Parts: sequence; structure tokens; C-alpha cells
Amino acid sequence: MKIRPASPRLECTRCSYQEPFTRALATCPKCGGWTEVYYDYEQVAQAWPAALRDRPFDMWRYRELLPLWDDANRVTMGEGGTPLLRATNLEMMMGCSNIFVKDERQGPTGSFKDRQAALSISVMREMGVTEAIVASTGNVAISYSAYSTHAGIKLWAFLTSLVSSEKMREVAIYGTQVVKVTGTYDQTKQVAAEFSRRQGLHIDQGIRSIAARESMKTVAFEIAEQLPLFLGTGSTPWRAPDWYVQSVSGGMGPVGVWKGYQELLGMGLIDRLPRLACIQAEGCAPMVRSFEKGLDEAEPVLHPQTLIITVATGSPGPASTYLARVIREHGGAFAAVSDEETFRALHVMAKLDGISMEPAAAMAFAGLFKLLSEGVIQRDEVVVVNCSGHTFPVEKHLLEEDWARTVEVPTEAPPILEEGLLGSLDNLDRNVQRIAILEDSPSASRLLRRILQAHGDYQIFEAHDGRTGLEMIRRERPDVILLDLMMPEIDGFGVLDALKKEDELKDIPVLVVTAKELTAGEQKRLSGRIEKLLEKGTFTDEDLLEEILEALNTART
Repeated sequence: MKIRPASPRLECTRCSYQEPFTRALATCPKCGGWTEVYYDYEQVAQAWPAALRDRPFDMWRYRELLPLWDDANRVTMGEGGTPLLRATNLEMMMGCSNIFVKDERQGPTGSFKDRQAALSISVMREMGVTEAIVASTGNVAISYSAYSTHAGIKLWAFLTSLVSSEKMREVAIYGTQVVKVTGTYDQTKQVAAEFSRRQGLHIDQGIRSIAARESMKTVAFEIAEQLPLFLGTGSTPWRAPDWYVQSVSGGMGPVGVWKGYQELLGMGLIDRLPRLACIQAEGCAPMVRSFEKGLDEAEPVLHPQTLIITVATGSPGPASTYLARVIREHGGAFAAVSDEETFRALHVMAKLDGISMEPAAAMAFAGLFKLLSEGVIQRDEVVVVNCSGHTFPVEKHLLEEDWARTVEVPTEAPPILEEGLLGSLDNLDRNVQRIAILEDSPSASRLLRRILQAHGDYQIFEAHDGRTGLEMIRRERPDVILLDLMMPEIDGFGVLDALKKEDELKDIPVLVVTAKELTAGEQKRLSGRIEKLLEKGTFTDEDLLEEILEALNTART
């Protein structure tokens, strides 16, 4: 059962500017503030009890409160619906009544960022994006890589060179173009933004992305449905914990989770809001230190000093102000934990309750231990801790030696002003082979694009009819053409006829990829005019790549 809420709207959190939600604006067009999406909550509250009974337990069961217009654009790999585990042995050790673990390790790539990737990549597909950029300290790039592969979107992942080689290899294994930036994460974001501007490519907006924030609401929705299985419902159908604890870097998770609980409260599905506990590493804790000073905006940490690189965001941006306001108004806590405390918590959770996790996730448990010992969290309160990720190393031998590129950031000058850096950015798209795909089936075209993107750095152009394809070829002058024979406007034979009449186009190698069974006459028409005939369903991605490389070599000679 699908409900379409009436008239969702965008509203600026700073100046209250409003407009109907027809586009996902990262910033307010009037004042530049943060925009949020609001829905017809009364309608959803009335319809959900019946609708949710028939839906699978994943993040898309809440799709009426997610900013995607057409379900046909949904990119899903089974994200969400992660278990809520009772930490029985930890409860006994700490003398607590109710400690629960939201086990986000169970996502498709082992991270709660799979929720963000699923909705963000779906929105990209709805926008018609075919190539995108993301800056990351690891898990975002891994998740986006998996989902962009599924969606047929080429991804450039800019990662600080401090990220572990295991995580970088995990990004690369999906066919993503990895760019290592020898600088901090904040410098890496600057480099990615400059590359986006120069290449005209879509870049993920991180915390400013409506889709990214909205995806995190589903964590709150799931917990509220799961807790009654352990504790009962009380006066409302669902239940919120007393505390929600999460390690934070840019603050995406708690921001989205908080909005989710606000929506549930407004719909009458829960009777209270939880308090947030946001945990940071001592060596990079701009939110914690600024909150302690009573500042509205976080003072940046220019030189993070922590071994847990995935949370080393020195300038958290607007999330810091937002979360500080929430905690001041509704209660909660910021806490900083040392690397030593984090690694100790990692071992405790593995040894006590059999939950192994990455250090960034263990920070939340170290924060829980600290807040319990300080009496900030009471031992009889209901606590949910987000176990946000657990990634696995990719074997080194699976990747070639040149699986990543490096951009050097000067240490003394602003990075995007340096000529050397701009030259490095130029090198990223130098000598890229240009391939045109003329294919009337979008799904077939997407498959061809993904085969190419997974095996090399190609600049790809697409058209879905012969007339548009010819115009594209004349404009872009590709190195190789992948041509379908059955297309509207002008079929593949007509395209070949037109190419052979133009001196500047007649020597471009053409590979025909078709499902059509050719007659003897049609085969004769192709003879001597194409490099290779590939029948759909009879070749592998390696076969296609081999033929393309051979055609490229032919073109060069």
C-alpha cells in the first residue's frame, strides 16, 4: 500500500522561507540557510498502521517520509532493517537495565552510511546524474561506490591519504576512481569541490544534502518500532529510548535521527524525545570543545591528533550548531574520548557480547562508559548505541598497482590556489579515452557504462536514438563507438552510412552490440565497416573490454 503525502514543502531553518518541495535545495535561495523537508504528517500517521503491516522491514518501508518522487528511481541493496541487539553481558558488567546496540554493521557494505548512499544515489538517478564526486574518510566512499555501481553512475572518491589502505582498496574494488589527497579531510573536501567545479560534475553535499540527512531518520523509525519488542509500548504504538548514543564526525547521523524522532512525536507514535549523546575523539573534538565554551559555531581543529582517521573532521560545519542547540534545549551530552579508551571499548564489546566493530563505532561505546561513570546517563535508563560500521579488508592482489591516483596538497598555502594542485587536477582527466554508446535501451546502456567504468577511466557519452547519437558523435568526437542496430529515428545501419560520408568521422572504430539476429544481407552490409560484432548475452565484460582496447589501439595506429 503506497501513500503519497500531500504537498511536502521546503522550509529554511534560519529565515522560515518556504516553497513546495519539487527540488532538493541544499541551501535557502533567500538567505543561504539550511533547508528541511516537511510532509503531511497527519495523513501519514493515519495510513501507516495499516500500510506498514504488509511491508518488509527495511528503510524503504518509511518511503512516504523520504524525498524521492518516483519509486522507479529507487536504488536498493537491502539496506536498513538492521537488528537491535540487547547487550546482555555489558548490562551485567555495567550494572545497567537496558543497553541496546543498533547493529548497522549488517548493512550491505557493513556501515550505516548504506542508508545515506541508498537515498542519495536514488535521488541522483532521479536527477539524471551519470557521474558524481564524493569526499570521504572511508565508509561514505565505500557505500557510495557500491550503490553507484548498482545505479550505473561513475564515482570519483576523494580520500585523505591518511585513510587506511584497506578502506581505500575496498573503495577501488567497486570500480570507483580513487583520488588520494595528501592533506586533511577538510583539505580533501576543498580539492573535491574544485575538481567538481572544473569538470562540471555533480558533487555530494554531505551534511547539506537533504537526501543524506533524511535517510538517517530511518534509524530512529526502526529503533522506535523495535524497542517495544523488548520493553512493551506503553501509551504509544512505538517507543523512543531515553538516550541515543553515536560517535560523530560531521554529525550527519544524530541530525537525521533527531528529525526522525521529532516526526514520530508529532505524529503521536512516541510520547517523548530521547536525549542525544554525541561522542568525538579527544584529538579531534571541535563540537565538544566548542560546546564546553558555550560557542554557537564550532572552532575548527586544524591539525587532528587521533589514530581514528574516519572521524577526523576538523570543521564539522552546520551540524555542530544544530546539535549544540538540540542538546541545550532538550538535554543530552557531548563527550570526548581518547584513542586508548576507544580501543579498550572495542575489545570489551568483542569479548563481552561478541560484537566486533571498527574504531569509529567503538568511540560511541567508550563515550557510553564515560557518561555512565560520570552519572550523566543513569544505569536504569534505556540506552541505544549506534554500532555504525564494520568493514573488511580487500585482498591486495585483486587490484592492479595503479588503482589510485594522488594529488599533493602544499602544506603552507591554501590548497585550491596552488598551481601545482590545479595541474594535478588536470592530470586526472588527461588521456582519458572517449567512448560513445548509442543504445535505445537505458538498462542496456547502463550495463555497458558500468562495464567500462569498472575496468578503466573512460569518458562516456550516451544517446538513445540514432539522430541524437550522430549529433553527439559530431560534437564529442569519441575514440570508439558502441552501436546498437535497432534504434528509433535512425537505426544503426543509418548511423554507419552517415559516419562513412564524413571524412572526420569515418575512421572512428565502431563495435556493434546488438540483440538482433542478422540476416545474410545485413551481415554483408556490416562487413568491412565495423571492428567487431558482439551479440548481447554471448559476451562477458572482459570480452567487451578486450574488444574496446583492441579498437582503441587500432585507432591510435
